[in-house]
Amino acid sequence: MMVRTFRAHPTRVRLFRNKWLELTTLTPFPLFFSVWFPIDILAIATAFRSDSGWEMVTGFLTGLLAWILFEYVAHRHIFHLKLSSAMGRHFIFLIHGNHHADPKDPLRSIMPLTVSLPLGFLIWLACRHSGLPGHNSGFAGFVTGYTVYDTVHWACHQTNSRRRLPRILRKHHLLHHHAPVHGNYATTVPLLDRIFRTHIRPR
Repeated sequence: MMVRTFRAHPTRVRLFRNKWLELTTLTPFPLFFSVWFPIDILAIATAFRSDSGWEMVTGFLTGLLAWILFEYVAHRHIFHLKLSSAMGRHFIFLIHGNHHADPKDPLRSIMPLTVSLPLGFLIWLACRHSGLPGHNSGFAGFVTGYTVYDTVHWACHQTNSRRRLPRILRKHHLLHHHAPVHGNYATTVPLLDRIFRTHIRPR
């Protein structure tokens, strides 16, 4: 029944022959938001209960910064990794290349829950067992960064807001897809592309 609820995108790239495996690669925005927004709220509420005010501020900002750097590094050095083997190239296509093949697919503008939830659980475990003060706030900051990132990324491809900030972010990200050179790896904080000299100048 669930397979029929997803309208076929005219140019969707099929990743798996098995329809159930294929389904795990498709994520509607309402589903993403209904899962990750409550997780974010729960993480923040947990931090409020367990951490002092100073721990909350420093922990949350540290977690948020960790996400921002993770987003840039993963996008630049993992998602666009040039591998020589056929298996390696296939892996990169599965995790990111398919999005470049069809960037307007509304169900592939967000990281699948089958990937984001296990990764989120691993981050939570790492924070929990770090022994650092404010680790709950750190996790909350990281999750907030991720939730904002995928919301912004989805909006860049699926909306056309006339407001200044969304328009700037959308223009920056779409250059990553359509410019003849590589760059603009940061989606939520374009300043990183200027810092690391990967900014694409619009023609």
